[in-house]
Amino acid sequence: MRSFSVASTSMYRPVCCAWLTMVGVATRVIVRNLLRLGKRSSLLCWGATGSDFSSLHLFFGEPASSSLRLPAMSEIPPTPDERAGARRPTIGVTMGDPLGVGAEVVVKALADPALRRRARFMVYGMAETMHYAADLAEIEPYWWRVQHDSPLVETAVGQSVVILDHDEYTTIGSPGAGRERARSTRAGGEASFRFVEHAIRDAKLSPGHPLRLDAVVTAPISKQSWAMAGRGKYPGHTELFATRFNAKRWAMMFISPRLRVILATAHVPLMDLRNLLTLGRVFDPIDIGNDVCRGLGIEKPRIAVCGLNPHAGEGGLFGDEETRVIEPAIRMAQDTGIDVRGPFPADTIFISAARGEFDLVVAMYHDQGLIPVKLLEWERAVNVTAGLPIVRTSPDHGTAFDIAGANRADARSMRASLDLAIDMAMARQPAVNA
Repeated sequence: MRSFSVASTSMYRPVCCAWLTMVGVATRVIVRNLLRLGKRSSLLCWGATGSDFSSLHLFFGEPASSSLRLPAMSEIPPTPDERAGARRPTIGVTMGDPLGVGAEVVVKALADPALRRRARFMVYGMAETMHYAADLAEIEPYWWRVQHDSPLVETAVGQSVVILDHDEYTTIGSPGAGRERARSTRAGGEASFRFVEHAIRDAKLSPGHPLRLDAVVTAPISKQSWAMAGRGKYPGHTELFATRFNAKRWAMMFISPRLRVILATAHVPLMDLRNLLTLGRVFDPIDIGNDVCRGLGIEKPRIAVCGLNPHAGEGGLFGDEETRVIEPAIRMAQDTGIDVRGPFPADTIFISAARGEFDLVVAMYHDQGLIPVKLLEWERAVNVTAGLPIVRTSPDHGTAFDIAGANRADARSMRASLDLAIDMAMARQPAVNA
């Protein structure tokens, strides 16, 4: 048999290298096409670790015929925290409108291994859209993918990040993928609504269920898209969560390093404020916000309440809502031991709060509270639905259709939302730290 020296084979090296490159490219194309097909019984594992087939990096499994199997949760090696007796919380993440920046900010935020060590994440959305966002950001996929109604879901949930793929909405496409500028659509509204409904269903499961969520983080949806899909009964996430959890008292709250703001009213027309502002509508956010701040470690929160009218009504000269509703609500809260003051003119009280003189500001309506938050803490503010039996947070920005699919979305608010959700879930469940 003829032997070849290293020197004599040098002429074949370019050919071999070219062949290997072609094989690699072809394999990558096949993998991505299979992902986009969204086979209902398959589970994709990207960069898995701690399993019998971790060296494969990618596993396609048909449960009925495959000789390989996914590891059971008991077979997954514990994290250092788990070895110490702690349990990582399970955080649900909804992808938001498929044509917005939701997938992009989720992919970017969860790409940090340090975050993935703090909790397990179940992403409710579309694997194809997530993969497209990862391609644009040049991020190697780090998640497992399983069809949302597959029997493999309970097995896969033990991984750090699992996409529960709603591939029935794949025809919507991905933002920027050879299409005109993204916009509100009926299909996008229905898909994003279903993602949230699925997460809420899992959040309401009994304690101990493998799919039960400790918190839900929602990426932005288009309220117009929800209305187009016939979901206009719910102006946004906040109202949907409050309804599904039968919350008697709830409020929209925004938390950031320099400002904490809670709203007396949320998504309502300004012309309706006079009739909507009642004693309870003002007292509830004071009381609820006080509880949230205490849960964040503020022993005795200092709370300021905004007036509704210019100069806080100027003694009734510019309106009577302050004397008729807001002041009595403040006195009621003070009688319960809450450190609350006001009403203050809205054009100055946020300056005092940003300087650290108050721990929380109660705003009377949406834009009164949101303008200072977004002006001062655009990248770091987190939306919290206060008063729910479960933690729900969200980044403080919208779908950003104008930059969707351009890899320009800032993921810092999403990252802050995930971190806060973990912190609040851990604080609410002492057993997690036992």
